Amino acid sequence: MDNLKTIASYSGTFKIGDFVVNRLGFGSMRLTGRGIWGPPTDRREALAAVRRAVELGVNFIDTADSYGPDVAEELIGEALAGRGDILVATKAGLRRPGPDQWTPHGRPEYLIERAKGSLKKLGVEQIGLWQLHRIDPRVPMQDQFAAVRQLLDEGVIANAGLSEVSIEEIEAASRYFKVATVQNRYNLVDRGSEDVLDYCERNDIGFIPWFPLAAGDLARPGGVLDSLAKRHAATAGQIALAWMLKRSPVMLPIPGTSKVSHLEQNVASARIQLSDDEFADFEGSVG
Repeated sequence: MDNLKTIASYSGTFKIGDFVVNRLGFGSMRLTGRGIWGPPTDRREALAAVRRAVELGVNFIDTADSYGPDVAEELIGEALAGRGDILVATKAGLRRPGPDQWTPHGRPEYLIERAKGSLKKLGVEQIGLWQLHRIDPRVPMQDQFAAVRQLLDEGVIANAGLSEVSIEEIEAASRYFKVATVQNRYNLVDRGSEDVLDYCERNDIGFIPWFPLAAGDLARPGGVLDSLAKRHAATAGQIALAWMLKRSPVMLPIPGTSKVSHLEQNVASARIQLSDDEFADFEGSVG
């Protein structure tokens, strides 16, 4: 196998503000307990996964104040000890009343309070990328965007992004701040955000697909994903990530896990280069 210490660099790079990240990142949601609630069952392994990601060349880590809540941010803060060479992207705007429960909460004072709290949990002086986790329909959209602008003006955050938004919402937010990233659900079998992805590509906005490893029937024995995995001596998940990376130069997949072995498998997908014909086979099978 290639030198794993540099393998994340095979995914290519993308610039977020002044920070150049390797496009294959790491998602921290699975560092928490069942239902994205409470601490992990194996805290030592969770910390090891974060540290191993960095050893493998991953320098873009995604998290949120609601993962745990607070658990993922605190684990990342402990694992990385405020390292300035890693871009940690966090989010606020969803509250967690219990396991598997998510409630939008976009009051400006709440967003500002949570962002400042993330500074302490992550152990940093400034958050490299902060994203509005959801636009709260109960709060005027412009008030939420103004809160993000305030965080930028105060230097609490360096760059700002959005999550689960339409093109119209990106354009509305852009009147208040430069939208650096958009994080929408997207994978091989759920491509409802194609228009948003294309918009991001045209405007040099990073697109962070969450739930990137869903493959559905494409991964069945004899399916296109299974066939390509065998051709490349890879797993179906690795091929799914390789497809993501080839789909767009602004794509920033963040597969998540709390297991070091699974992490290494995910990062190794950066080395897989799909041909144009192989990519076209995917398009035909999905389309």
